[in-house]
Amino acid sequence: MAAPVFGVVLSGLAGATWWAVRRRRHLAASLTGLAGAAVAATAASYYYSTGPGKRAVWSEILDDLDLRGDERVLDVGCGRGAVLMLAAHRLPRGRAAGADIWNRHDQSGNSHAATERNAIAEGVADRVSLADADARDLPFPDGSFDVVVSNLVIHNISDDEGRRQALREAVRVLRPGGRLRIVDPPGTHHDQIVAEFGCTDVTARSLDWRTAYGIPTHRMTLVTATKPE
Repeated sequence: MAAPVFGVVLSGLAGATWWAVRRRRHLAASLTGLAGAAVAATAASYYYSTGPGKRAVWSEILDDLDLRGDERVLDVGCGRGAVLMLAAHRLPRGRAAGADIWNRHDQSGNSHAATERNAIAEGVADRVSLADADARDLPFPDGSFDVVVSNLVIHNISDDEGRRQALREAVRVLRPGGRLRIVDPPGTHHDQIVAEFGCTDVTARSLDWRTAYGIPTHRMTLVTATKPE
């Protein structure tokens, strides 16, 4: 949805600037030109954050886990699989599972089939499995995974109890000693909730400019936690 919006706004501002220049409305031309530059910068930031920025940040998050390579990792709300594939590349002897309802409103081109194709293209299809599942009702036994990750998913659940249930499920499917890594917008208080569920080593920290998504003062929050042994 963002691409058409940015395109329409930029086209409108370009037209307004052209009109002002033709009529020698220099102040108006300057203002519309500056507005166009601001929108272009916002669009560039947004697309960077949704692509290279997201992959760079999650590469660091996954590297910090210091995985052995034989773990089982679950990506809750995996979408087309950007984070899922990054995890799978680090699991030559392990498994990476992705769970999603593949809602196209949340992500364009979102589908089970698209994620399967991406796993094949990345050369990790042999270690990736996908489940059509709601984050609030994961189809996995207790203690199934060494690591559970999630990127910009849980905040999309509309009600407080639904978000709590999704976090409860993420903790449930972790093995004792398993680790949780969740990236979501600030103000979600996921850290407080997983602490209520008994997790330890709980932290919440603001990520850097790569997660601005077009808003200069905006930064996503990384929540980390460990399920007690």
